[in-house]
Amino acid sequence: MDDRFNTIAGWALGAGIIALGASIVTGEVFYAERPEKMGYPIEGVEEEGAAGKDADQPIAFYLASADPRLGEQVFKKCAACHNAAPGGANALGPNVHGIMGAPLAAKPGFAYSDALKGKGGTWTWDAMDAWLKSPKGFAPGTKMTFAGLSKPEDRANLLAWLNQQGSNLPLPPPPSAADNPAQVAAEASDLPAGGDKGEDEPILTEGQAAKQPEGRVMGDAATSTAGREEQAKQSKSE
Repeated sequence: MDDRFNTIAGWALGAGIIALGASIVTGEVFYAERPEKMGYPIEGVEEEGAAGKDADQPIAFYLASADPRLGEQVFKKCAACHNAAPGGANALGPNVHGIMGAPLAAKPGFAYSDALKGKGGTWTWDAMDAWLKSPKGFAPGTKMTFAGLSKPEDRANLLAWLNQQGSNLPLPPPPSAADNPAQVAAEASDLPAGGDKGEDEPILTEGQAAKQPEGRVMGDAATSTAGREEQAKQSKSE
């Protein structure tokens, strides 16, 4: 009796081991990680919010309301490598006093990268904005390790403050709608379909149209019987 029980127990245990092993092997063969982003991309369809994520206004738009005092706070992110004191020494980065409007890579006594020296030109508002947004994007190969300032308001505030540190360039005029694609698109999205001013033309019944003074027949009623009669009277009088 004991031998028979042991045999049955052994078969049950063996079956359990085989089932466990099979499940482990199956899991390894058919294992798939959960994707980082659920769903499937559809060609020609943009992700929600993707169309406007790079639709920053020109820097001149933000400079119109920039606050140099806030820019001084933003400069604290730069102070580990730069100073803006008149006659201040270069550190890990060059002294930036009077930098706005100055030639690129021209501060005496600082070893600039070939990438920045090869850019040429001066530190205009647009050039400095592009540099602050992404140094590596502005001058690939630069030694500047700072990732950049992603918020255009921060860049505008910093530019306004830097401009007060020995440069004092005139602020650029705010961009007009024709020079500002982002503003044109925003204004176009606010217009009703058809591009009019949103004033709907009234639609009159035949009875209402018949009571209108001459020259006042409007809307669908203008093509109705009363409208045609009114138009006929007008043409005879002419």
